[in-house]
Amino acid sequence: MQKLNTRQRTLAAAIDFSGYGVHSGQPVNLTISPAAADSGFLICRTLENGTTTVPVQVHFSRVSRTTLCTTLDLGDSVSVATIEHVTSALSGMGVDNALITIDGSECPILDGSARPFAEAILATGLEIQPAHRKFLKIMRAVTVRNNDAFAALEPYNGRSLDLEIDFDSKVIGRQRMIFDWTPRRYYDDVSRARTFGFARDAKILRQAGYALGSSLDNSITVHEDRILNPGGLRYEDEFVRHKLLDAIGDLSLGGLPIWGRFRSYKGGHALNAHVLTGLFSSEANYEIVSADDLPLEFQAFDEQPEGLTVNHYLRSVR
Repeated sequence: MQKLNTRQRTLAAAIDFSGYGVHSGQPVNLTISPAAADSGFLICRTLENGTTTVPVQVHFSRVSRTTLCTTLDLGDSVSVATIEHVTSALSGMGVDNALITIDGSECPILDGSARPFAEAILATGLEIQPAHRKFLKIMRAVTVRNNDAFAALEPYNGRSLDLEIDFDSKVIGRQRMIFDWTPRRYYDDVSRARTFGFARDAKILRQAGYALGSSLDNSITVHEDRILNPGGLRYEDEFVRHKLLDAIGDLSLGGLPIWGRFRSYKGGHALNAHVLTGLFSSEANYEIVSADDLPLEFQAFDEQPEGLTVNHYLRSVR
């Protein structure tokens, strides 16, 4: 009998999204389609003249900017910003291969979280592919720092993230979350966490060309000692959960899911990109392993959200 949990997965069908960029404020359409085994995450952009760029790997080596979001350089002066929520949902929900097609310069912010992407994946279902899943197994600790902030990848017998944030704000303050990944835990405990910002920064950001599409519909807004959003928070510690959501998306730019532990204090998109650069600076830092070779029973790390069962996959296994 085949071990379905060790096989790669892609979407059962294409899924479409429309919305606005949180920074550009411009309308944009995005499609996530199935992709062949061993493709990883690919991205291409449909230009104003109707042509579409050649798909390229969603990879940390293409990160061109990390101010407030992660921006990828697709080549020939074409870029796509705010990719992290899309890749977070794909990685968090256990998708190995997918093609992202977008017709604008920034991914749609939707409600500010990864939940709309995760819900669409849940509704569409996944297909098992014949190839075995591969992982980046951390063999040697790598740490990058910026003053007292740091990000680290460490050997660990599982898939874990340990994030801590510390803001000079009574509403946020110091928050920490330790998260052992499964698709179900991601869907329940991480995917709904929204991006956030401070009302005091809004004018400066907009003058600099950022947050032009930000609103209470897609961002938690903190003003002095209160939250302006009428519905309040979705999680008591939604702020650190969103940072964790971002980290999952950024770390997926390593090209394979990570088998190890990620730790971060006061981190963000820049440190997330730098720690991947540090990881790949030496082949002694990591090893590419098959899911069949992992030291723990992989099934324990593959608990699916309710409604997304193995029955979705059986039809595609050969």
